[in-house]
Amino acid sequence: MGARSQSRKGSLQFWPRKKADKFLPRVNWGALVSDGSGLLGFIGYKAGMKTAIVKDNTPNSMTKNKKISIPVTIIEVPPIKIYSVRFYKGQVIKEIIVDNSEKFLKRIVKLGKTGKVEEAGEAEDVRIIVYSVVSKTGIKKTPDLTEVGLAGSLDEKLKFIKEHIGKEIPASEVLAGMKIVDIRGLTKGKGFSGPVKRFGIKLKSHKSEKGRRRPGSLGPWHPHHVIFRVPMAGQLGMFTRVAYNNPVIKIGKGAEIPVLKNFGKIRSEYVLLKGSVQGPQKRQVLLTSPLRINKIAKKINYEFLELAWKLEVEF
Repeated sequence: MGARSQSRKGSLQFWPRKKADKFLPRVNWGALVSDGSGLLGFIGYKAGMKTAIVKDNTPNSMTKNKKISIPVTIIEVPPIKIYSVRFYKGQVIKEIIVDNSEKFLKRIVKLGKTGKVEEAGEAEDVRIIVYSVVSKTGIKKTPDLTEVGLAGSLDEKLKFIKEHIGKEIPASEVLAGMKIVDIRGLTKGKGFSGPVKRFGIKLKSHKSEKGRRRPGSLGPWHPHHVIFRVPMAGQLGMFTRVAYNNPVIKIGKGAEIPVLKNFGKIRSEYVLLKGSVQGPQKRQVLLTSPLRINKIAKKINYEFLELAWKLEVEF
């Protein structure tokens, strides 16, 4: 019998394996793909997963014109508002606060004086800091802030900002033109875990000394040093990850969705995405335009019919 061949344990693409500094990660907005103008991202909150009954209208699909069931993730997307405007020329050269009316913002940032957005001047790019009007949901009261990029020319970006200062921006306005989105957020936190669960290494023989759930060797005696590639116990979960090319099935009002277990009632808008999304329920996520469009995902065309589920909670 030949020797077993398998890949090394633990990808170095994700390193170091420690907790993320913040819930909503930063994004390279300039690399995202967009056909029109407007916001490139939106803040949402994971509500849960269900099964959706849809009609498959995808060209050349084996189930074309048939009813199929697919797993979907429900994400509540309350409206957002613009907090400040940032002008870039390589780095931030000027930031103008346009709205500090939300009383819960003072718990997160140091509020400054508001000003008016003028012409871009020497700026090469302009982005905005937005916050979610999360008080319209039943999740919490304190909003989440994050930087969001804009698509289009510099004049189109300034026009969009001036039209929406002091106004709530609904999710249906931003996500309506997106067929597929990327989901950026944190995975479930699992705390301190051993190398078997953390890196997927194989258990040693039951006759092994000094434990089965550990690596066979930490390294040589000389040099007397443990290199960072050795699978060791440590933090697992709460890592920033991206779920690419999630097809958008439907955008609707929360009144259409019954009460969800461990989440409650959806009081604002929601979006249905095909597949799963990282993180537990009530975790904040960032829905963005796709970084690299998958040709197969772009062709998917599902006509939403209904959600197949059993009402599990009653209030």
